[in-house]
Amino acid sequence: MPPAGQTPGDDAVAIGSDEAGKGPVLGPMVAAAVRAPPDVIPDEVDDSKRLSPATREKIAETLRAREDVAVGVAVVPTDRIDAPETDMNSLTVAAHAEAIAAVARDGDAVTTDAGDVSESRFARRVREGVAAGPAGPTVDVHAEHGADAEYPLVAAASVIAKVRRDAAIESLAAEYADYGPIGSGYPSDQTTRAFLRDFVAETGDLPDCARASWSTSADVLAAAEQSGLSEF
Repeated sequence: MPPAGQTPGDDAVAIGSDEAGKGPVLGPMVAAAVRAPPDVIPDEVDDSKRLSPATREKIAETLRAREDVAVGVAVVPTDRIDAPETDMNSLTVAAHAEAIAAVARDGDAVTTDAGDVSESRFARRVREGVAAGPAGPTVDVHAEHGADAEYPLVAAASVIAKVRRDAAIESLAAEYADYGPIGSGYPSDQTTRAFLRDFVAETGDLPDCARASWSTSADVLAAAEQSGLSEF
């Protein structure tokens, strides 16, 4: 299904948006928006998870180098993710809206990877979020699950977001090198879990890069406390 205001084969400028890092226990979430004529997107663009790091870097550099491509990025740090007054659905909406608003013009058609079980609700909230920003452009938003695998502009945004997220993880890896490798930052990554356990064992607390509100973080703290009690 084409985005609102766009028909198949239409080469009019449009916007795609996606995010990376919604589920990890370490590091920020990053949303990105790409505004471009669809026919300028590199042929190798795909859902960022299907591409190698080198290919993602190459695509991101190509997109940023083009004068007819505009890129917007929004970074949501761990302290904002942990804030009790918000939730990940709202933060995902806000991040998409911020990234889109950075490049959008009135009347633009936007296709976004739905970050909510309800595609229509996500589209409405993102549209309202864009309009509520300082520039306040009015855009048409179409949200769809798996859009990064179907729409080149959304795939391009997923690549930009993933590259920015990976750069943040590389920076954190250097910052916490004394505590061992941090892995990908995802809860399922045993390297990440080992890093958290070792950091807590050595310092008694979570690193600032960890999302303290995640169950993984709570489990690590609870295990460390239990270990301390058994030793006592």
